Amino acid sequence: MSLKARHLFYYAAALLACAQWPLLHKTGFVPGPPWEALFPGLAVLGAAFLLSWAAEAAEMDIPQGVSVTLLALIAVLPEYAVDMYFAWKAGKDPAYTAYACANMTGANRLLIGLGWAAVLFVYAAAHKKKQIELDPAVSPELVTLGLATLYAFLIPLKSTLSLLDFVVFLALFGVYAYRVSIAEVHEPELEGPAATIGALPKTGRRAAVTLLFLYAAAAIWLAAEPFAEGMLATGRALQIDEFFLVQWLAPLASEAPEFIVATLFALRGKGAVGLRILLASKVNQWTLLVGMLPLAYSLSAGSPAPMHLDARQAHEILLTAAQSIFALAILINLRFNLWEGGLLVLLFSTQLFFTSWHTRVVYVVLYLVGTAGWLANPGTRVAVGRAFRVALDFRKR
Repeated sequence: MSLKARHLFYYAAALLACAQWPLLHKTGFVPGPPWEALFPGLAVLGAAFLLSWAAEAAEMDIPQGVSVTLLALIAVLPEYAVDMYFAWKAGKDPAYTAYACANMTGANRLLIGLGWAAVLFVYAAAHKKKQIELDPAVSPELVTLGLATLYAFLIPLKSTLSLLDFVVFLALFGVYAYRVSIAEVHEPELEGPAATIGALPKTGRRAAVTLLFLYAAAAIWLAAEPFAEGMLATGRALQIDEFFLVQWLAPLASEAPEFIVATLFALRGKGAVGLRILLASKVNQWTLLVGMLPLAYSLSAGSPAPMHLDARQAHEILLTAAQSIFALAILINLRFNLWEGGLLVLLFSTQLFFTSWHTRVVYVVLYLVGTAGWLANPGTRVAVGRAFRVALDFRKR
């Protein structure tokens, strides 16, 4: 089999993996747990491969930041769907506010505590590396994440999510999206199935990339809910606590597409791209997703009413913001090593077993003390200044 034929076979396999779930679902085939999540999960996996190839090929025509942002938005569609559902229900029944908050904070903490480190560990194991080195081009993501996190610390103080928060977060994401859109286009060195698309004439290449993005988005959208529900059904069958399911298992299922895409890049030796995908995902979830919650809530309630947060929900947001600022302090020097990845995993995984407010305070303090320690390093402060200079450079390339 020639190289081109092999690549076409990979595309066919991924396309069929996406198509099998809608076809099975149309026949009325409904397997029980744990198999309930298997077939939509295969569709998500196929979509992840298509997204990774399309995103690589897209870099021939658009800046990497735009490609990564678009990929992250598509891959995180399941998370948006789940959280918007909970926020909409909360507008009719305030009890659902807890689920919306739990799902949002769980997804954000999973991204950093598990996702970032997973990309690093996979990259290190596959390519005998000890760290991932990022390009200064990720500065818009870092600065936007920093500003959003500083603002997020205000939310627990006022114990509400309002339309003002929606405006602030939307503005942050809008400026970030514009900044990455004017970055310089660097023609990538394509390999594997992405190279087959890259070899097409300009018009055909752009059409192929667009169709793959749309096809993968549709596959993820159709498979997201049954995949998440299948995971939840399996959890209930194993008698796992429902709040735990909503905060951790449901986000893990809905974050699966972007985790898989980022891991695929890491396996192919592009750890920096894989990490940037999850960094971009963190930015859009910590701005757009959080901001959309009060909008969905207000639309459902029929008036511009704020979402009121109880003590537990406020604490969860505070802990999420503390983790974010600590992770940002680690990444601001554009290097992410195994020790730092292990520290993020350790702090994240141990907090799963201690859910009282007193232990939450301990973790918040640990994150903030760690942040102060990193910022005490003169090199870190220099890196902060460099990130702002690059991020605020709005000259068109």
